[in-house]
Amino acid sequence: MKVKSVYLGADVAKAEIVVAGVGLAQPLTIANAPAGYRALLARLGAGPVQIVCEATGPYHRKFVAALHQANVSVSVVNPRAARDFARAQNRLAKTDAIDAATLAELGRCLQPRPTPRPEPVRQELAELVGRRGQLVADRAREATRGEGLTLRRVLAGLRRHLRHLDDQIADLEKAIARLIAATPVLRQAAAQLQAVQGVGPATAAVLLADLPELGHGDKNSIAALAGLAPFNRDSGAFRGTRSIRGGRPAVRRALYMAALSAARANPILRAVYQRLRQRGKAHKVALVAVMRKLLLHLHSRLQNPLPIPA
Repeated sequence: MKVKSVYLGADVAKAEIVVAGVGLAQPLTIANAPAGYRALLARLGAGPVQIVCEATGPYHRKFVAALHQANVSVSVVNPRAARDFARAQNRLAKTDAIDAATLAELGRCLQPRPTPRPEPVRQELAELVGRRGQLVADRAREATRGEGLTLRRVLAGLRRHLRHLDDQIADLEKAIARLIAATPVLRQAAAQLQAVQGVGPATAAVLLADLPELGHGDKNSIAALAGLAPFNRDSGAFRGTRSIRGGRPAVRRALYMAALSAARANPILRAVYQRLRQRGKAHKVALVAVMRKLLLHLHSRLQNPLPIPA
């Protein structure tokens, strides 16, 4: 007979983590630091425990890594799903302790799947790719600021900053390329992805870093993770417009840029784009269709690798 897990909710903030659930007489507050993680692990019982927390940008990552290191099951859930669950239970008040208790109840009711332990090389790649994305965004904003400048001295400083950003971006791209080349699994996957017209090294790196599920599971779940699964908005006789939402923004941005290129250079995807435009679909609607078709083709290539031309 399978022993049921005891679910604990962990509300993670920058400095502190509040933990609540069965087995804790009152919510436990620990530091979001190694000493706090050790204190929590010392309090956990001998039976199977699963901790549920929200994805909170950078703040939950070290906590989750410590739980994986200690072989404690943990589920990282979407914050919006957690908030919707709280509203469904008419829990309108919001404090750290209430949020932690709500996450524990979410675990008990919904039994979310444990979040798999990420491979160290994937974590390294994700950090490099994420930092490159930040600098690319910074460079775009800085270049825009320069459009209204006229003072030579100010323009010179801005150009120096742009050159500095270019150098940092180039260094990160070299580090990303070295890491992928040195890791057989990543190298082979990157080769499969880049064999498709429209997908370059930057897009391949984002997909490998931020969508590790690519090549695994079913196509609908992959489309949903990328934010490219259309959702119905129907009620009674009303038939609403299907639209996409959610997903991982970095993946969607990378696929958008790849689709722009593929809609021009890739014969199959260009035909898809042109056919939809001829049927009266808006540019963005047609481009989203190209993004989805491109993603599913890449997913299929990783599931069933094709020979790479020499």
